[in-house]
Amino acid sequence: MHLKKIKLTNFKNYPTASFEFDDKLNCIVGNNGMGKTNLLDSIYYLCMGKSHFSLPDMNVVLHNEDFFRLEGHFQLSDKKHKLVAKVIPGKKKVIENNDVAYQRLMEHIGLFPVVMIVPDDTRLATEGSEGRRKFLDNALSQLDKEYLLQLVRYHALLKQRNAALKQFAKSKTFDYKLIKTYSEQMAQPANIIFEKRKEFVANWLPEFLKLYALISGESEQVDCKYVSKLSEADFMYLTEEAEEKDRILARTTVGIHKDDLSFQIEAYPLKKFASQGQLKSFVLATKLALYEILKSTKNCNPIFLLDDIFDKLDKHRVKHLLKLLIDKEIGQVFITDTHEDRVVDIIKEFDVSHKKFVIDRSEV
Repeated sequence: MHLKKIKLTNFKNYPTASFEFDDKLNCIVGNNGMGKTNLLDSIYYLCMGKSHFSLPDMNVVLHNEDFFRLEGHFQLSDKKHKLVAKVIPGKKKVIENNDVAYQRLMEHIGLFPVVMIVPDDTRLATEGSEGRRKFLDNALSQLDKEYLLQLVRYHALLKQRNAALKQFAKSKTFDYKLIKTYSEQMAQPANIIFEKRKEFVANWLPEFLKLYALISGESEQVDCKYVSKLSEADFMYLTEEAEEKDRILARTTVGIHKDDLSFQIEAYPLKKFASQGQLKSFVLATKLALYEILKSTKNCNPIFLLDDIFDKLDKHRVKHLLKLLIDKEIGQVFITDTHEDRVVDIIKEFDVSHKKFVIDRSEV
């Protein structure tokens, strides 16, 4: 799969811009704040129907404009696809594939697989569990439409259950039967999501461990474990046990929305003992392993977006990473950097087809 060209209109800091890309490697360079990351995010948006940064559409549209439009021309196997996203914040977004609009965004997710790495991804290890669940959900939503369907169903019910708990707290009443009904409806999607997450981590982990060793030069041992209360007890048992706590706190305190990944280095918590370079290597291996799972499942090379990979990585680890990308014949790659010559100089050592784009605010 390749993205041949893209056109942006009113997307973030781009009033209008067009780019035609190399099928292998694209180096996007320029000073901070010029729009390098925004260009990568526009590619991600076309593939996933949303910003990588979980921004609402009203924060994606160019300031003082009331809409944005993205158009991308993809080559997938022997077929051409024109993807268009037409978005007016506050109204239903329209995403078209070869001039045919999807009835539901869910139909689009996973058709054009994509993996994106940004500097803030180190928060996967250093901050709360929400980012780690987002990683799982992003991965599995692209791999498995049933997972996405059950995830949407679970969160809709969770929202209703929490709203009821808040209303009971406000009115100083409580309907145990209603709360149990919500729990019973949530049990099936919760169990499906739990089993699919467990299976994904089991498949992803060996690839992750192998890739981390390659990126780090086998300089340290790492591990990752999937943590879920559902591995200890049945969903209905857990919710019944937590019913009084839920009533007091006015929110649902157990369920797959509390799942986590436990990252370790040399058998210690990663967030407490890893250096910045180790954290970055960990994130790169995490996303590269996802890439490999997507590639084997989808039978195509996902698009790989690498934003500022040189940040907090020494030259030794960068060379390990680039060699890995080339040796594994990863498909189309987009890399941003603040130094115009640095990324190209390293890439020249590997003699790979590439194209360079210099982003300047005066041009966008």
